[in-house]
Amino acid sequence: MLRRIAGHLYWAARNLERAEWRARLVDVNYHLLIETPPRGSEPWSPLLAIFGERETFASRYATADEDSVLNFFVLDLENPNSIRNCIINARNNMLSLRHYISSELWIELNTLYLDARGWTSGLFSSPGVFAFFSELRDNFYQLSGILQTTIPRDLAYDFIQIGMMLERAEDVARMLDVKYHFLLPKLEDVGGPVDLLQWAAVLRSASGLEAYRKRHGNSIELKKVVGILLFDASFPRSARFSLDQLAVSLKRIAVERAESGAESQTSSQSQTQSSSQSCTTSPAHFTALSQLDASLKNDRSLQVLKAGLHQFLLEIQDGCAAIGDEVFARYLRSD
Repeated sequence: MLRRIAGHLYWAARNLERAEWRARLVDVNYHLLIETPPRGSEPWSPLLAIFGERETFASRYATADEDSVLNFFVLDLENPNSIRNCIINARNNMLSLRHYISSELWIELNTLYLDARGWTSGLFSSPGVFAFFSELRDNFYQLSGILQTTIPRDLAYDFIQIGMMLERAEDVARMLDVKYHFLLPKLEDVGGPVDLLQWAAVLRSASGLEAYRKRHGNSIELKKVVGILLFDASFPRSARFSLDQLAVSLKRIAVERAESGAESQTSSQSQTQSSSQSCTTSPAHFTALSQLDASLKNDRSLQVLKAGLHQFLLEIQDGCAAIGDEVFARYLRSD
């Protein structure tokens, strides 16, 4: 597969996943503000800190109030990472590659693109913020279901999966960080009703509240929340699950490259070359992936909380950025 094609598939998936998680992050912040009294004069500003977009926002908006932040994160065409721009970029990346994806996926993505082009700030008044994000979440569920049930497990799927899972692992760490920054409770509030309500909202935003309750019951404990969102290998939106799926796709790509190399060489030469390619392109030889995978392999929730959850979440985000750099250098760079 040409690097250009692989790059379009990878970035389309990353943009779609980014749009979904940004919607989830804004949504959970909105619900936390409704369910708990805000601390500080600008309760929306922590979102800007999480994404490192304070300066960009401040250059064009006077205050970080609800209307301004919603516009910046959802509608702003001058913000390259707004939900609208992410959807537009995903659709445009797929536009020339429609023969690599199913017609069902293209129709659903193009419909969402057309809807996003027509969004206005009036959507937050009618049908309202809650209804808007609820409908948007359903749109993303439909796209995910169509992708998983209509795309053959080939190289195109694997590059889509790599982009999606890498973005997901990074964004679940960002979502946990929203709670850390947003209403980091006073010492006397830790474990209290407000604190637990906020962590339940975080689980809900990751579609993980029911999964948590099935496994741990109705009692919300921070250690178990961190465990299911970061270390759980069976929960589809955890960082650990995402990295496991990422490794599966990287392994398939490595095998495909090895087999392609073998077909074009003599039998004796192909064995040497195939072995060499398999060694240098296996997931184990993505240094950043190996390091991050090792830190998430076993549930270290208590250890992480004692050492500092915020710092560990930053390490996950940095690790994902490093994995992205390695994937780009190996498969996507056009020299």
